[in-house]
Amino acid sequence: MARAPRARETLGAADVAAWLRAHPRFLADHPALYRVLAPPQRVHGERMADHMAAMLRAERAHAAMMAERADGVLAAGRAAAGMAGRVQEAVLALIGAASATECITAELPALLAVDAACLCAETPLPGARVLPPGMVADLLDTRTVQFRDEVTQARLLHGEAAALAACDALIRVPGEGPPALLALAARDRACLEPSQGSGALAFLGRAVAAALGR
Repeated sequence: MARAPRARETLGAADVAAWLRAHPRFLADHPALYRVLAPPQRVHGERMADHMAAMLRAERAHAAMMAERADGVLAAGRAAAGMAGRVQEAVLALIGAASATECITAELPALLAVDAACLCAETPLPGARVLPPGMVADLLDTRTVQFRDEVTQARLLHGEAAALAACDALIRVPGEGPPALLALAARDRACLEPSQGSGALAFLGRAVAAALGR
C-alpha cells in the first residue's frame, strides 16, 4: 500500500504517479476530475483512448448540466415576466373599479390566471372574509408574499373555492387598519410557482391597499 503523504509534505510528479499506480481505479471512481485534467496530445493505445473518452463524457455531461440550468433560468424569467404582465392588468382593473373587493373576487382570478381571489381581514370589511385576530401574522410572519403547496385554513381563506386550492399565494395588504391579506388559490401549481417571483405580487398587495384607501 502506498504511503500516505504527511499534511505538510510537498508532493512531486513522481509521488502523484506512484499514488495513482497504487490506486488504479481512482480516476474511474472520480470522473469529475477529468474536467480539470489537460488531455494528452495524441492517443496511444486503447487505455489512453479510454481516458480520452472519459474526458469527453465528463465535459459533455457538464455542458448538458449547464444547458439545463440555463433553460431553467430562462423559464423562470419568462414566468416572472408573465406574472408581472398579469399583475399590471389587475392593477388597472382595480384603478377603474367602483368596489375594490368586488373587483378582487370577480375580475382578478381571470386576470391573474388563478381559480379564486379573496380579500381577508381580521375585522369586518365589506366584501372581505373575516379572519381570527393574529392569523395574518401567523400565516405571513415577516413575509410580504407566501407561496404554499400545502394549503392550511383553506375554508377560512378561500371560502367556497377551498376545494380548488391545491396551492395558494398569500399577499400582505399593507397600510393602516386591521391586518389584511389577499389570498389567491389555484388547482394547477404552475399558476402560482415561486419562480414567477414575489415582487409583482407584493406590488399587487400595495395596489389593493391603495384601492381600499388604507
